[in-house]
Amino acid sequence: MSLIHACVAHEGLILTESSTGGRDFSTAVQTILSKIPPNNSKLTYVWEQYLFHYVSEGGYTFLVMADDAAGRRMPFAFLDDLQTRFHAFTPASSSHMAPTASAYSAFTPTLSSLMHTYNTNPPPDALATAQGNLAQVKDIMVHNVEQILSRGERIELLVDKTDTMAGQAWAFRRGARTVRRQQFWRNQKILILSIAVGVFFLYLFIANFCGMALNHCGK
Repeated sequence: MSLIHACVAHEGLILTESSTGGRDFSTAVQTILSKIPPNNSKLTYVWEQYLFHYVSEGGYTFLVMADDAAGRRMPFAFLDDLQTRFHAFTPASSSHMAPTASAYSAFTPTLSSLMHTYNTNPPPDALATAQGNLAQVKDIMVHNVEQILSRGERIELLVDKTDTMAGQAWAFRRGARTVRRQQFWRNQKILILSIAVGVFFLYLFIANFCGMALNHCGK
């Protein structure tokens, strides 16, 4: 899974959002949205193994949360595609009032389908466009999430970290045992080599007086 959670917001209000998998990342996404400045910008925030890519333009923010294995080209290609489809969508209310979530509820299936497409078989045309804009993507700044959080503030992701920590502890213990085993055999080899060298030099010392066959010592 590459794209995990995506949303479109207007001045901090989420109009439509969609997630893949069974985890709820809405709190984390809402925290990131609250820290995005109102000016037009493109940025990537890093939090552990997750990347929050966003494009903010004209009061609208298009954001996608992805794992770091997705890189940056594909998520920004997704955001470009999402922008195009969103602006082409006609909301339920055509008034000039501020957009609302209810007016864009019908766009959610489109967002979900688009995420599925980019997770399974990204459109080659979109990736080609992203490749053409690769230099621009490289210029997009990357910030650590910790840089935007207030003191004492934390992103609460509904992720079961117990299994992760247990797995890491098990992997650490296994790695430590492997290192100790390798060190033991390395020490044994050094010991055997040292004994062999010592015996060889002892033989040379005795052979100097008793002959190479050690048969002149008793004479």
